Amino acid sequence: MISPTYNLPTIKEALLYRKLKKGKVKCGLCERKCTVFPGKNGFCQVRVNLNGTYYTLVYGNIAALESRPIEIKPFFHFYPGTTALTFSTWSCNFNCPWCQNYTLSKRKLELTRGNYISPEEIVKTALNHQDEGICLSFTEPTLLFEYALDVFPLAQRNNLYNCIVSNGYMSLKALYSLKEAGLDGIKIDLKGDEKFYRQFGLEAQVVLRNAQKAKEIGLHLEIVNLLITDLNDSDDCIDWVIENHLKFLGEEVPLHFTRYYPAYQYFAPSTRIEILEKAYEKAKKAGVLYPYLGNVPGHKGENTYCPRCGFLLMKRYGPNLIKVNLDGKSCPKCHFKISIVLKSKD
Repeated sequence: MISPTYNLPTIKEALLYRKLKKGKVKCGLCERKCTVFPGKNGFCQVRVNLNGTYYTLVYGNIAALESRPIEIKPFFHFYPGTTALTFSTWSCNFNCPWCQNYTLSKRKLELTRGNYISPEEIVKTALNHQDEGICLSFTEPTLLFEYALDVFPLAQRNNLYNCIVSNGYMSLKALYSLKEAGLDGIKIDLKGDEKFYRQFGLEAQVVLRNAQKAKEIGLHLEIVNLLITDLNDSDDCIDWVIENHLKFLGEEVPLHFTRYYPAYQYFAPSTRIEILEKAYEKAKKAGVLYPYLGNVPGHKGENTYCPRCGFLLMKRYGPNLIKVNLDGKSCPKCHFKISIVLKSKD
């Protein structure tokens, strides 16, 4: 049994939960809404009920830490050409058999003091690396919820942006709290249609709701649909994603179709390029202004084109921004205003 008397800095009382009868607790961090019995963990395994009090085991318990281009998240319309200090903890609140980051999301939680990095140290590291921002990524960022609430204001005071890469299954209370703490941008994975989510005991409408709310409260939003061979790469599923993207989020929100590679417990062949290209063209034809392809370095689908005249605005190769042809936030050829957040103020 883990006890808070160990006095590890990584163990703190959780913020979003309520106490039930007989020592049980109800977690309020994500929409799984786990009811957790005394001595047991939530689905994510990084929160535990100790005698009727709910604790996070991963406050500042950092599993991976690296300065990375913002384009690799992918964010294509959010401070392009900058880098963000990117970090995560272990585990996840999803259990995707194809997980592309399974070495972190499926790794056994480590509670040693040596993994602890304080919020002050994180921000200092970002500044020392000359990063322009902070990003919680690799695994589901809301597992570091309490930590993020302390990191984000510090980062903001040091002129760093804050962003997360999420599966979009957090509670609305968690989303609003992150925004209030200083969250600027969110990339959400919309993995498929309702049928796709139901087979994993999840609801697509929760993800759409959170993406819609993120946009409404002023967060920069980009959507990624990882197209997985024989799971969500059918015409019907792709059409559903595009239709609901436009219905709930609108034409200006970037939509990235990303190539899957065999990983963890799923070994179907990598997504066929022609399927990715078909999804790209479908989205463009339907009215998505900024469709993209991911994990296909050198493909024209990585680039940003003016929705009105087709002029090449930003050229990329993988996570590298090669060239920018913008007049402020506008196309230099036809003056169409581009939905984008830039490093310089205008």
